[in-house]
Amino acid sequence: MLHLSGVRPLTQEESVEGSAAPFVGGLLTGLREGVEAALIIGILAGYLVKIGRADRLVSVWVGVAAAVFLSLIAAILIYAAAGGLTGPAELLFEAIATLAAAVVVTWMLFWMRRQATTLGGELRKGIDAAITNAPVTGIALLAFTAVIREGLETAIFLIGQAAAVGQAGGATAVLAGAVVGLALAIAIGISIFRLGARLNLGRFFTWTGSALIVIAAGLLAHGVHELIEIGMLPALMNPVYDLSAYLPDDAGVGLFARAVFGYRAAPELLTLLAQATYLVLGLIFYVRPTRAAAQANSDRVAPAATS
Repeated sequence: MLHLSGVRPLTQEESVEGSAAPFVGGLLTGLREGVEAALIIGILAGYLVKIGRADRLVSVWVGVAAAVFLSLIAAILIYAAAGGLTGPAELLFEAIATLAAAVVVTWMLFWMRRQATTLGGELRKGIDAAITNAPVTGIALLAFTAVIREGLETAIFLIGQAAAVGQAGGATAVLAGAVVGLALAIAIGISIFRLGARLNLGRFFTWTGSALIVIAAGLLAHGVHELIEIGMLPALMNPVYDLSAYLPDDAGVGLFARAVFGYRAAPELLTLLAQATYLVLGLIFYVRPTRAAAQANSDRVAPAATS
């Protein structure tokens, strides 16, 4: 919980294990979103250089800086507003934060998946229009709108992960992981656009996206559990099973699994159904080829078949 009154002190071993899990979640989020933002910035900057308008690069950086600043302000305000909540209000905030995070990351993953083949062209068209109509403010606004989406999505998802961690220091671990992930993303972006390094982006986004779907399923489960706790949803059966004696969710491996995957030793039926349904459907629809990819494959096969 964000307000940690009543949380028992953790042993040193539990603290290390419990902090590692939210750190991993934050790292994956920062890495994935950071690479997406780096690709967008790289496309904008690279196209400006290509068309001989490197003098407008400063407009890109102004837009990026403004987007990052506003994303940080939004995250701080939301987190600060939740800091003083207690009791049912705190549980309700946790439910809203985690459910919103699950919705946002789902939308983000599938939107990026659909736009992957056309995003570069749309950004280049946007630059052409901006140079014609408003070279300075237009390019800055284009960079701002492209990056602010990534920034707000990241902020909401990280707040949801922090809200789902029921221990002291969990939010700090999420933030630390995100910072490391963003640093790695910056390094990847520099390697690609400045050093010519090659990265299989399709495979990268598939694996990191699948990992985020698993994390989002856990956040969904946490949100449903909190709504059951405050009586807004029925449990249907509580618990379905109880593994507390074998794999408790407040220590050791169980604590790690709880923070990363949303594991609960004694889950309610509704929580279990929501998590399993989202996980199965999310992974099935995410990893299957898009229509654009399927069409591209068929276009490559057709000439070979007729030759």
